[in-house]
Amino acid sequence: MSEQIVAERAGNDVDELCRTHLPLVHFEVRAIGARLPGHVFTDDLVSAGMAALAMAARSFDASLGVPFGRYAVRRIRGALLDELRSADWATRSLRSKVRRRDAVHDALAASLGRRPSPAEVAGELGCSVAELERLDADLHASVVLRLDVITDVSGGGGAADAILPSTDATPEMVLMARERQAYLRDAIEALPQRLATVVRGCFFEDRPMRELADELGVTESRISQMRAEALRLLRDGMNSQLDPEMLPGGAGVAAGVGGGAPTGAVARRKAAYYAQIAARSSYRDRLSMPTADEAAAAASMIG
Repeated sequence: MSEQIVAERAGNDVDELCRTHLPLVHFEVRAIGARLPGHVFTDDLVSAGMAALAMAARSFDASLGVPFGRYAVRRIRGALLDELRSADWATRSLRSKVRRRDAVHDALAASLGRRPSPAEVAGELGCSVAELERLDADLHASVVLRLDVITDVSGGGGAADAILPSTDATPEMVLMARERQAYLRDAIEALPQRLATVVRGCFFEDRPMRELADELGVTESRISQMRAEALRLLRDGMNSQLDPEMLPGGAGVAAGVGGGAPTGAVARRKAAYYAQIAARSSYRDRLSMPTADEAAAAASMIG
């Protein structure tokens, strides 16, 4: 048998393996595509999978006793992951922060029985809401979109700007951020003195728990308990002003917010705390208060 005939037969075997097992590529692309964001273009994944299938068919050795389908699937999956990594502009540290953010978000949602607010997620992570928003902005900035897809969908470059992620805050978002931060400031000032000291020490002054424990004459575990208690109060205090329906027991828990007079010593103390928050600043004062980012920008300009 001549070498040309052997080569032609080998080529026919490769073509037959590729045609027979082509559905493997589409199956693996669908399986991995179900867990991907919408901006990922699956045609690129299909191309990478087909190339991997062809490479597997050329290098397959039937004498090893391994079925070709099992061998090809491993090569296809590896090629799909390599294609995704090559298209990902996000750094490992950014991906790690996003995974931690998502894990905290899911844990809070499970414990609270609702979608947690950005302030709650930021509090659990030990960062500010502004830092959490910057994390989202950095993640959006790492997204790479195909220009031909943008052109096909939008019909032109001008409309494509509406598809690309924007990190600019709208006037409505700025006002909402000012109001949330103003209520947070008022809620901290209305806390009992020892709890306020723990909150300021942990989140604003970056003081270690041992130092706070020595100052207040308690143990570190007690500081941790006080921190958790203060965060619960802050969460309920802000909800009493921004969304009373999210309070435990509904809107009627807060005095003067859709319900009668609270009963029980704990309920009365909470109602008094909510009333202090409401009375600390006016609506105009809250909306005129600069956000943390605005204050930092103004300070840098003055400096």
